[in-house]
Amino acid sequence: MRKMKIMLVDDEVRYLKTTRKLIEKKGVETITAQSGREALEKLKTQTVHVVILDVKMPGMDGNETLKAIKALYPLVEVIMLTGHATVDSAIDGLKSGACDYLMKPADIDEIIEKAIEAFEKRQRLEEKIRIAQSKKYMRSPREILKDEEE
Repeated sequence: MRKMKIMLVDDEVRYLKTTRKLIEKKGVETITAQSGREALEKLKTQTVHVVILDVKMPGMDGNETLKAIKALYPLVEVIMLTGHATVDSAIDGLKSGACDYLMKPADIDEIIEKAIEAFEKRQRLEEKIRIAQSKKYMRSPREILKDEEE
């Protein structure tokens, strides 16, 4: 089984450093980005399974970043994180493809638990895709015999 890799995206540098250290102490590989644009740049070159994404950021906010991530990397699971939770931002995030939503300050164990759930969801989707692709290339014995008769 592959190991989960998380990306934390938040404009608060201190929060990023502290949270990254705490998550990595639990054995989960973690990278960080201080903006939505930086996150998108890093996703171009690094495999990330789950993104923990702050909603309120200057420039490209969390919902804009979420939409871009889902458009470019649909299998990347995104968990929205905010200290400024509003029902509207939660609904927007979930409608745009976020798999979950957490309030700041979120407990490290809760972040990891939600990330594991998201990672498992991604693995199930990848397995369905592999099965569908293999069925596309597999032929039944009846189809093979039919081809030989012709």
